[in-house]
Amino acid sequence: MHNLPDLVDPLAGRFGAGAPVLSDGAHTLDGAALRQRVAQICAVLLARTAPRAPVAILADNSPEWLAVDLATQQLGLTLVPLPLFFTAAQWMHVLADSGATALFCANPAQGAALGFVGAVACGGALVLCEAADTAAARPPDALAGIQKITFTSGTTSTPKGVCLSLEQQWQVARALRDGVAGLALERHLCLLPFAVLLENIAGPYTALLSGATTICPPLAETGLAGASRFDPLVCLAAIERHRPHSIIVLPQMLQALVAVSAPNDPRLASLRFVAVGGARTPPRLLAAARARGLPVFEGYGLSECASVVALNLPGAAREGSVGKPLAHRPVRIAADGEIEVGGDAAHYLGQPPGRPGDWLATGDLGHLDADGFLHIDGRKKDILITGYGRNVSPEWPEAALLGTGAIGQALVVGDAQPYLAALIVPLAPHIGADQIAAAVARANLDLPDYAQVRRWSLAEPFTPANGQATANGRPRRAVIHQHYAPQIAALYDTTETTA
Repeated sequence: MHNLPDLVDPLAGRFGAGAPVLSDGAHTLDGAALRQRVAQICAVLLARTAPRAPVAILADNSPEWLAVDLATQQLGLTLVPLPLFFTAAQWMHVLADSGATALFCANPAQGAALGFVGAVACGGALVLCEAADTAAARPPDALAGIQKITFTSGTTSTPKGVCLSLEQQWQVARALRDGVAGLALERHLCLLPFAVLLENIAGPYTALLSGATTICPPLAETGLAGASRFDPLVCLAAIERHRPHSIIVLPQMLQALVAVSAPNDPRLASLRFVAVGGARTPPRLLAAARARGLPVFEGYGLSECASVVALNLPGAAREGSVGKPLAHRPVRIAADGEIEVGGDAAHYLGQPPGRPGDWLATGDLGHLDADGFLHIDGRKKDILITGYGRNVSPEWPEAALLGTGAIGQALVVGDAQPYLAALIVPLAPHIGADQIAAAVARANLDLPDYAQVRRWSLAEPFTPANGQATANGRPRRAVIHQHYAPQIAALYDTTETTA
């Protein structure tokens, strides 16, 4: 059995006897209680039919989720978090691709729906189910050194697994702990799902290293539902109730909080550090947030780099930048302007690990200023990153729209926006707005919420003659975006904050 990486043991001096380590708002675990929970979970994991095989978790935020995370680390097992906002088909793909033979979930029915049986109580809110057939489990050494496989939302409907070692994750947490050490942060409130690497590492891991309490209620109690539905009033009430010193938000969440709060809002007075990441944040939004009294600091990261790569920090912040790269993450700019990240980068499941000295091409364009601050200039390719941090290739929802039989052409937009929208060309002139609306609704049934088209506008055909399509019919995105700029802007001209 491996030793825990010196996180929850009160003897380490980070938490005094009886000091709260994890809390869901109603129940609190101190260091001793957390160690007991980790030991209970370890015992259940070791009693499995395939005790060395990867284990998945499909659960809401809770202290129990983190106890499972720590237990797999103690045993040297691979953990596969399943985002709650994935579709059932995506869950099945992740489980099959990772070779997970056990699943932590809320109840036996949830496990049975995914092909897992024999629920075993773990002494807490979760049960452990095993796959009906564990014969196809990956050999124990196939994932040697991989503690976590985090699956991105995918630029297509098929999520990709990023393989992370224990050291890669805690290296980021240590760098963040050092960066915020002067703020004396004592309470962190988790607003993002633990299955999202940004919260998992920059939130609880950093708090554990700092001796700060992690407050992790169910996501509904902090305002988040799915990947892109957010109630800022619920979130604001949670912040007022729990009085955290730090939170992590996505740009669209920040925008919604700004919309419902007042300048120097007393409900936000406890906050000392608000990290913003997951997608580009408009400078005007950051300025508006600061006017509300929110101490916002924008950062930049990648799953392949175990989340955070660069972050503005107190005393080391620059307007318009995403901060300086963390000490262990060298960054350089390629000749074509693409950001490349050095250090120990992760690799995708099924692919060989990178070699020492390799540089990761991020797909983002940017520059480093004279003082070493990193600035993001845009995306190298067409992938959209929504305001909620989900990566979406526009071809995916476009294909769903084109498959309805009513839509001839479609161009999906939504980079740094709260939801996706589309310019739509009907398949035939007689097809009206009502039929298009019904077609969009049908297409959305096959898409997870973050890839659904929420608003749309009719457009003229994209053709080679008007320069809006190539000879083989591919849309010329930049040309179309420029031509339809007013219509696209109108698709986001809304006061809606819970898209």
